[in-house]
Amino acid sequence: MSDHESEHEHHHANSRPLSEVELRVKALEQVLTEKGLVDPDAVDAIIETYEEKVGPRNGSRVVARAWSDPEYKKRLLKDGTSAIAELGYSGIQGEDMVVIENTADVHNLLVCTLCSCYPWPTLGLPPVWYKSAPYRSRAVSEPRKVLEEFGVSLPANTEIRVWDSTAELRYMVLPERPSGTDDMDEEALAELITRDSMIGVERLKPIDKGAS
Repeated sequence: MSDHESEHEHHHANSRPLSEVELRVKALEQVLTEKGLVDPDAVDAIIETYEEKVGPRNGSRVVARAWSDPEYKKRLLKDGTSAIAELGYSGIQGEDMVVIENTADVHNLLVCTLCSCYPWPTLGLPPVWYKSAPYRSRAVSEPRKVLEEFGVSLPANTEIRVWDSTAELRYMVLPERPSGTDDMDEEALAELITRDSMIGVERLKPIDKGAS
């Protein structure tokens, strides 16, 4: 996790009151910690792993397949649920999926304004900032500014489209394929794709072959 993201998540995590469930979980964690049965750092490490590594690997494989197989990409953009299921990813929180493609002229951003609906089968656990009230409201009212805070500066003529997930329908962004990746296979491409790029708060950087 980058310093920027850590600060961003910390800011949002403290910008909203904890829910009843979150309060119960924290109380339970505190009791277990005091009894020496739980190491808070270990719990945080496990959560971070599932948020940023294990969960999003499914989505990264979907994107890599779409980048490598034009016919699969067509199916993915036409019927995201079925195309994602072709790779074995489906289930609760991912029953109805729509995949939207980032292009040179259009940038897509995901949010859930009512709560924190999120495509678990493809992206894993939702990050803290995605569930926060400030992100949920500002992503709609001032998406360009929110993106800039994540380090994404878009040309003034780039159209930004915000997609609001619901309990019935969830979205996933198909990022632009970075330049310099033409000779990479699916496995190598999947390693380039991040969770944040599939939410829309990150743009993947071109590959500089001379830097290797």
